[in-house]
Amino acid sequence: MELAFTGPVIEWRGPAPYYFVRVPDQESADIREVAAMATYGWGVVPVEARIDEVAFETSLFPRDGGYLLPLKNAVRGRLGSGDDVTVEMTVRL
Repeated sequence: MELAFTGPVIEWRGPAPYYFVRVPDQESADIREVAAMATYGWGVVPVEARIDEVAFETSLFPRDGGYLLPLKNAVRGRLGSGDDVTVEMTVRL
């Protein structure tokens, strides 16, 4: 399953800050349809993502009926909280 969307970078503050992009509602609904085939536990869904020229592998975190895409440091280095990014993503089944 291949998806593309744009959204703002979200900073999750805690002992160590994390940065995410929320997957929009429609794309989250599409992912939920195949999540049982893709998840390896705890509801996380493995994906391959690309932002600009940086490709990376990670897993979506389920949150509030949708998903959060964690951003790797290689992507996040030049981005700040609130910056809009365009994501190309493939759910790994």
